[in-house]
Amino acid sequence: MTRPTSRRTVLAAVFASAASAAVVSAVPAAALSAPRTEPLVDNSFWTSYSDWRAGEARGTRAVAGARPSLAIGSPTGRTDYADPHTGLTTAWEYGTWTSPVHRSAVPATELVASWNATTPAGTWIQIELRGDYSDKTRTPWYVLGRWTSGDGPDDIRRTSVDDQTDGRSSIWTDTFAVDDAASGLRLASYQLRLTLYRKPGTRLTPTVHRLGAMASDIPDRFTVPASAPGLARELTVPRYSQNTHAGQYPEYDNGGEAWCSPTSSQMIIEYWGRRPTTEDLAWVDPSYADPQVCHAARYAFDYQYDGCGNWPFNAAYAATYRDLNSAVTRLGSLTDVENLVRAGIPVITSQSFLQKELTGAGYGTAGHLMTVIGFTESGDVIANDPASPDNNAVRRVYRRAEWETIWLRTKRYNAAGNITSGTGGVCYVYWPADPSTAQRHALRAVGLL
Repeated sequence: MTRPTSRRTVLAAVFASAASAAVVSAVPAAALSAPRTEPLVDNSFWTSYSDWRAGEARGTRAVAGARPSLAIGSPTGRTDYADPHTGLTTAWEYGTWTSPVHRSAVPATELVASWNATTPAGTWIQIELRGDYSDKTRTPWYVLGRWTSGDGPDDIRRTSVDDQTDGRSSIWTDTFAVDDAASGLRLASYQLRLTLYRKPGTRLTPTVHRLGAMASDIPDRFTVPASAPGLARELTVPRYSQNTHAGQYPEYDNGGEAWCSPTSSQMIIEYWGRRPTTEDLAWVDPSYADPQVCHAARYAFDYQYDGCGNWPFNAAYAATYRDLNSAVTRLGSLTDVENLVRAGIPVITSQSFLQKELTGAGYGTAGHLMTVIGFTESGDVIANDPASPDNNAVRRVYRRAEWETIWLRTKRYNAAGNITSGTGGVCYVYWPADPSTAQRHALRAVGLL
């Protein structure tokens, strides 16, 4: 389970085409306190060769191929970066890429960016956002993340950036949020900017395959209606318990008892046939079971947030494996999940609940990730729940209506009886870079292609 935090609930981060942004009504109108017919989520991504060519490049270049990307060309700048987490100041050269302005079909209260990239040792990327408000004023450039896949002596420490606000919106770890949604102020359009860094004098470069964001305006709701069951199928997904790792490597979010997110990610990475090499795992104590879970926690860790629960960082970690795509998104119902599972794609969902609200869980949580791997004949959810005592106990069956409520609601009552946020249908989706026809259709239906 993730530890309680003060940050705003992350809505989603997904990718859709910049040239023809996919707009997905991610929450059914019947689930809202005041029915709405307009879209609630706008998904936009840059991933094709023409997408990379369409942006403003300064020192970067578009790279064609089976998986088009952005890389450093001839660096146009040099800077010193004082890493707050290592105390070291290091020189870097860089190039930038700025997206075209994307006008969101959903004037948004929140936005989350996401990316898929590879960063050789001695390279890293910075992701920024600048937007236009609905009143025609503009945000500053906000930093949404400084990211690298490694943490060696030549690397910075991957980090979110705190204390960013213009008095009207703020960055909460990985989420842009309008400070007062009730005011009617919305984010109408935005640009994303990538800065690719490397040590001076090398020919190494970060390679970015996918960049995008999800803009969202989800109304508050405490309850949602259960969708009708439509699928009975179970996928064969590896089972890992985070509690197997309790007390291990406490420098990463206080140890395995907080590793629900990377544990869930590791299950799906291995479902798709990828895993760390023996060399990758050489740092893990050989007496520890399932060392790949420790590895996932280490390389999803956000040094500023001081935890493994930064959602874009988890998705970015998954995409470091060969030919895997990833996104953090928001879905509208378990019907959406059924459509993905039908195509062979499991879904990692985020939810928070009191113990009494999810029969059979045996615990309550302010935030927790599980993996939906299927559905029973009656439509109940088959989940790999990492908050289980051991791997054999990970497979659980949870009641459909209870699950749908705790996953889709945006408001709930905590153990003290106070109103707090719910996750509102947030999930991670990981899939092959070359999906099957059925997978492509299912991904397109939920706005991921």
